[in-house]
Amino acid sequence: MRVLVADPIAAEGISLLRASGIEVDIKTGLPSKELEAIINGYDGLIVRSETQVTEAVLTAGKALQVVGRAGVGVDNINVEAATRGGVLVVNAPTANTVAAAEHTVALMLALARHVAQANASLKSGKWDRKSFMGTQLRGKTLGIIGLGKVGSEVARRARSFEMRLIGMDPFVSKEFAQSLGVEIADKDQILRESDFLTLHVPMTASTKALLTAEDLAKAKPGLRIINAARGGLIDEQALFDAVQSGKIAGAAVDVFTVEPAKDNPLFKSDKIIVTPHLGASTAEAQTQVAIEVVEQVLDVLRGRPARYAVNAPMLLPEALAVLAPFVDVGVFIGSVATQLTQGQMQSIVIRYAGDIAQHDTALLKAAVIRGLLGPVSDERVNVVNAGLVAEQRGLRITEIKEAASEVYRNLLSVELSTDSGKTVIAGTHNLGSVHIVQVNDYRIDVVASDGHMLFIENQDRPGMVGKVGTIAGESDVNISFMEVGRLTRRGQAMMVLGIDEAMPEAAVKRLLQIPGILSVRQAEV
Repeated sequence: MRVLVADPIAAEGISLLRASGIEVDIKTGLPSKELEAIINGYDGLIVRSETQVTEAVLTAGKALQVVGRAGVGVDNINVEAATRGGVLVVNAPTANTVAAAEHTVALMLALARHVAQANASLKSGKWDRKSFMGTQLRGKTLGIIGLGKVGSEVARRARSFEMRLIGMDPFVSKEFAQSLGVEIADKDQILRESDFLTLHVPMTASTKALLTAEDLAKAKPGLRIINAARGGLIDEQALFDAVQSGKIAGAAVDVFTVEPAKDNPLFKSDKIIVTPHLGASTAEAQTQVAIEVVEQVLDVLRGRPARYAVNAPMLLPEALAVLAPFVDVGVFIGSVATQLTQGQMQSIVIRYAGDIAQHDTALLKAAVIRGLLGPVSDERVNVVNAGLVAEQRGLRITEIKEAASEVYRNLLSVELSTDSGKTVIAGTHNLGSVHIVQVNDYRIDVVASDGHMLFIENQDRPGMVGKVGTIAGESDVNISFMEVGRLTRRGQAMMVLGIDEAMPEAAVKRLLQIPGILSVRQAEV
């Protein structure tokens, strides 16, 4: 077996490869064309973020079985081409977890005790103790938005400071949160009650500008904010203004909307500590990244499943023919279900009916989980790690297989139960397209398309469609399609609209003011 290491990784990773009998070549800094010219004959390729693993590189690597990314992001790897070629892509998503959590705690302590400011003052020749009166962590409330890997580790460390912990993450169970000592709360409660607030969520459409000027205005006076997760989660100008006004006592920020960050409003405040994206910058983390990715490369080369496969392994041709079209169905209904669901997750039921139920449905389960988590997480989920991801979040998933559907040859559905109720979305695949055929109790037939969808539950009475269309037109929102399903004549009904852009919040409020409109929810697909 031969492995090419195309970017620098820690020596411990190289040693592990060689100790396992692998022939290792280290050739860093190769342009894509040069990599393409030499890749044939290698069984594995290990890169960081510099090397571009293009479709041409993957095509040229006739013997290539696995590409290992020593880190989290895989933007420099053509994952789709790798999947088509039967090449497994693996990464190292957990190796940086402790480093990121420790940096968060370091920023929190520095913020509480004015460490950076006092250091600068003393080195400038001043002995000024009065200006740097700090605050203790003991007895304070720490709000944690995002209880994934890093957020969970921060919670475990914060407990040692005897802090009260409250947190928000719809996709962890209450039992899991309780095991961390975290009380589940919504964003408004976290803002009202927290003395310190830390963010640990990915940058997605739903988390961009998660904290706005309006949110900061609701915060408990004297709140201190830490962001070592992603730039753009907080409106940077709003944070600067809130700190300058005294509403927010201070902030510590490691990540920025534009990086490298050289001109940022946060740099202008002495009450804001900034560091240049150091969350994963420890010698131990870099060593662990190398070891984690090498271990997975070795697993693949030995014919074993990898822990953190980014793409799914190839299926047998007969199973692939039946299941492959329903991967898109699973992702789509999972994504819509997440966006229509409110409340804290309690359980998930996935139902397979028809021919798809006769095969191993692990691939479809992974697709549904990927869809469920897509709007709220940047974790990549596939057939290899779906169970692990669900287990880590404390999600209870039940799978039910049925011989046939009453109406459809194949039907895939997901039912989400929360403390606010149930959401059911069912879909099928027909004539090359994904169809949503059920939303809760409403029978519909909507062809999935990119863009936005509006789900409006209303009383079935004359004029409702026209009123909705009028508000959409006045808001310059173009409707691409509309489907209506109803329970009984002049009873309750649901309109599903395809719209080219998101309905503005003001327009949504106008829709809710129409007599007979019961609910309005949007989904980005």
